Amino acid sequence: MINVGIIGASGYTGAELARILINHPEARITVATSRQYAGRRLSDIFPHLRGMADIICENLPVDELCARADLFFTAVPHKTAMDLVPDLLAAGKKVIDLSADFRLRDLAVYEKWYQPHSSSHLLGEAVYGLPELYRQEISRSRLVANPGCYPTSIILGLAPLLAAGAVLPQTIIADSKSGTSGAGRVAQTGSLFCEVHDGFRPYKVGRAHRHTPEIEQELSVVSGESVKVTFTPHLLPISRGILSTVYASLAPGFDRRSIDDIYTLKYRHEPFIRLLAEDIFPATQYVRGSNYCDISYKIDPATDRIIVMSTIDNIVKGASGQAVQNMNIMCGFAETAGLGIVPFFP
Repeated sequence: MINVGIIGASGYTGAELARILINHPEARITVATSRQYAGRRLSDIFPHLRGMADIICENLPVDELCARADLFFTAVPHKTAMDLVPDLLAAGKKVIDLSADFRLRDLAVYEKWYQPHSSSHLLGEAVYGLPELYRQEISRSRLVANPGCYPTSIILGLAPLLAAGAVLPQTIIADSKSGTSGAGRVAQTGSLFCEVHDGFRPYKVGRAHRHTPEIEQELSVVSGESVKVTFTPHLLPISRGILSTVYASLAPGFDRRSIDDIYTLKYRHEPFIRLLAEDIFPATQYVRGSNYCDISYKIDPATDRIIVMSTIDNIVKGASGQAVQNMNIMCGFAETAGLGIVPFFP
């Protein structure tokens, strides 16, 4: 049994971490922090956790936090995480960071897209927490950078093809749609009910979204060459879920059979990847509340393009569920522990 702490428990990812961890056979939540709700029970903030996660939220200095848990999830904004993580590591704790502060390996790229980095010495140590690509590295790590939600959906869909040389890297277009929980729990006009209901719109178009360099970093690694993508996110009038539709030109010599073999070889033993049969397409409602990623594809023979479709729950496989999956790997638990959640439907 491991004692875990949730730093930043009052956001959507903090609540989702609690929902998953209360049923984890090897972990117990021993501390939860919130500046805004210090002194209140987590179940008062999130009534769906009533009677299951009644821990009192606290606002504690790092030294007191370190005395309360062995592993920490930092579910806090960018910049806040980079100031906390070094002290947690210095105290011998393991950390899974759900912000973007340790996802990008290149300091200059991080500072171009975010802000100056106060803990850049840890960028080379942090492991990108996508288990399907970095399971062995995660198992040996004390600091895991949990991936972003959009990158998770896009990378899982494309990585096998790029690794096999099945698509032309310079032709990738990623068209992604997300539910409003991706914007976080802080009130803002763009995610108000009346602003999103009965509507559908793109945002941060034209290399404006901060997940762009993260997507390109990981696709470049698997491809073995520099990859640039055209990435356009959209906001759906739903609470949770991401569906990414990714287009790329096929390399010569690849067809349906060879593509099937590529995906099967890569993902046949992955517990949370579900490859769908031909002409069965993924939908957000079939992964809702779960750690699954459903993937399918279609080849357009008229253009020699492949259309890859990938869907996840953005706050489970796209955030908290993947974080728990990483914890399981880091601690030597069964990778599926606490995550055997059947998607809820409707």
